[in-house]
Amino acid sequence: MKLGTPLSDTAVRVMLLGSGELGKEVAIELQRLGAEVIAVDRYPNAPAMQVAHRSHVIPMTDPQVLNGVIMAEAPHIIVPEIEAIATDVLAGVEAAGMATVIPTARATQLTMNREGIRRLAAEELGLPTSPYAFATSADELAAAAGEIGLPVFVKPVMSSSGKGQSYVEHIDQIAEAWAYAQSGGRVETATVIVEGRINFDFEITLLTVRSREADGTVRTDFCAPIGHRQVKGDYVESWQPQAMTAAALASAQDIAGKVTGALGGLGVFGVELFVKGDEVWFSEVSPRPHDTGLVTLATQTMSEFALHARAILGLPVDASQREIGASAVIYGGMDAQGVAFEGVAEALRVPTADLRLFGKPEAFERRRMGVALARGADTDQARARAREAAGKVRVVTG
Repeated sequence: MKLGTPLSDTAVRVMLLGSGELGKEVAIELQRLGAEVIAVDRYPNAPAMQVAHRSHVIPMTDPQVLNGVIMAEAPHIIVPEIEAIATDVLAGVEAAGMATVIPTARATQLTMNREGIRRLAAEELGLPTSPYAFATSADELAAAAGEIGLPVFVKPVMSSSGKGQSYVEHIDQIAEAWAYAQSGGRVETATVIVEGRINFDFEITLLTVRSREADGTVRTDFCAPIGHRQVKGDYVESWQPQAMTAAALASAQDIAGKVTGALGGLGVFGVELFVKGDEVWFSEVSPRPHDTGLVTLATQTMSEFALHARAILGLPVDASQREIGASAVIYGGMDAQGVAFEGVAEALRVPTADLRLFGKPEAFERRRMGVALARGADTDQARARAREAAGKVRVVTG
């Protein structure tokens, strides 16, 4: 692929479907390589829109509207960043040879639906997973929970960042879990996945990169494993590397290689895995940079965003880790528009600390508004520094 000049006839046009904080970093990396970036999301002034060449605000689950924007912009590459997209439109665009969908339209369809990716991983690829079932009513949910055995996790098949997810320990929590799942899904669907609990030691994200060699063949690289801590299904801090046995790392890479190979295409995949000793179970996969991978902005030779941009443009990648580091989330803490940030200078005085303030136009109590990054001699020191820096930033009304 030739890399041209933005806003000219030679430009390589890349359309982001979803323009949050992860898309913003991808947009910046693409622009560094001379791509022309079009940011699309369902609300105005989304983070990636603030750095893109052009932007559109549309309901991305509306097939007619989404198709119209794609036809008008005629992108060479389409990069989905969120789940709520009319994926059938992407399949049609790809089949017609109008644009390359990252990683592929099929991968986007499968991974944006927990049912599709779980059936691929467990039933087609035979990968180890937690026990699971699907339910389309509260009664089916109760029956599935009884068959699997309490406690269970209940999740909408289409959601992200912990939205709509519940941990059910008693049968009298079923109705509440069902209602919460229906309110938290990305699209209108009644199906939930019911998962049994695995007694794991820790959970990792294994960033897996599929890129093209000079001879055109596809190679797979793995970043160092990322450990993370979640609260109600949403990550609050991450660190790299996560210590694990050589056997577990080999199993993790084998599982990640198989699932990303089955999905195909190019780019970064965030493969989530449970680990206990030498044992590893597949959990989920995102066909794009992962929120826990924000830590790579402080740790790697190329961040996950640089890796994604290079891979989708057909350029060489370097997935090596440079330093030990950690990230800690900065939450909105309130419901308000046009907020401001105090304590930024104090946060940046923490040794090795850095910040990314996402520029989201509206804050919510548990909405990620930024992230603190830090490095250290070991992950304990890096995590302590990142948490300290994040704790000094205060979100206030303007």
